[in-house]
Amino acid sequence: MPQKRVSRREFLRGTGVLLAAAAAGSPGLLEGCFGVPGRTSSPPTSVTQLPGIIYSPDTLRANRIPPGQTETSAWPQLQASGVPTINLDDWIFTISGEVEKEVILSYGEFTALLSEKVFSDIHCVTRWTRLNNLWEGFGAQTVTNLVKLKTDAKFVIVHAYGGFTTNLTLSDFLQPDVLFTVKHDGTPLIPEHGWPVRLVVPRLYFWKSAKWVTGIEFSAVDQPGFWETRRYNNHGGPWKEERFS
Repeated sequence: MPQKRVSRREFLRGTGVLLAAAAAGSPGLLEGCFGVPGRTSSPPTSVTQLPGIIYSPDTLRANRIPPGQTETSAWPQLQASGVPTINLDDWIFTISGEVEKEVILSYGEFTALLSEKVFSDIHCVTRWTRLNNLWEGFGAQTVTNLVKLKTDAKFVIVHAYGGFTTNLTLSDFLQPDVLFTVKHDGTPLIPEHGWPVRLVVPRLYFWKSAKWVTGIEFSAVDQPGFWETRRYNNHGGPWKEERFS
C-alpha cells in the first residue's frame, strides 16, 4: 500500500503548535522531531528478533506506519533556544515524589546500572516515522527499582534541563521497552538528540521521549507537562492519532 504523502497544510497543522509555543516562551527543549522528513522508497521490512534485545511491540506489526504518518530515514531535530551546556561532573538524576526515600545519582552511578537494548520505531507528532532504531541505556523498571513506591504513585513526571516536564501514567512508564538511553544505533547520543540521557517511550509520540533528562517524580495526581499544557494531547498514542487536544 503506498504511503501517505504529507501535504503542506497537514505539515503546517502539525508544526504550528510548536512554533506558537516557542514564540510564547519555550524553554528551548523541543521534542527533537521537528523538520521536513526525507521520504524513503522501500516499504517496512519484517523484523528478525535477536537475543539480548527488547523489541517494542510496534516493530512486530505487519504495518508499522501509524495513521497519518510518513516514513523517513532522517532524524530531524530543532531546539528553540539552543542545546543546553551540561557538565557531567554536575549532572545528577533525582528520583522523588511518592517514594519512601528520595534517591539522587551521579552520572557515574546512573550509568553503572544494568544496561539494556531496545529496538523501536519513532513516531513524531509532526507526521513522520523513523523505523528500526536501536537504543542502549537503562530500563524504566530498573530505575524504579531503586526506590520503594508509595501506594499513591499513579503518574510519572519527567524532568529535564530548562524546567521542561512531560507526564506519563505509571503503566505507560513501566512498559519493558521504555528506556533512559545513552546510545542510538551503537553510538553515543549527540547533544542535539538529548545527550547525556534521553528518555525513550516508543509506544507514544516522540515528544514524550524527553531530552536532557534530570529526574523523575512519582505523583498521586496527573501533572500535564510543557507540551501538554500547550494543546498537545495528554496521552499521545500514535495509533489513535492522539496529537492535539
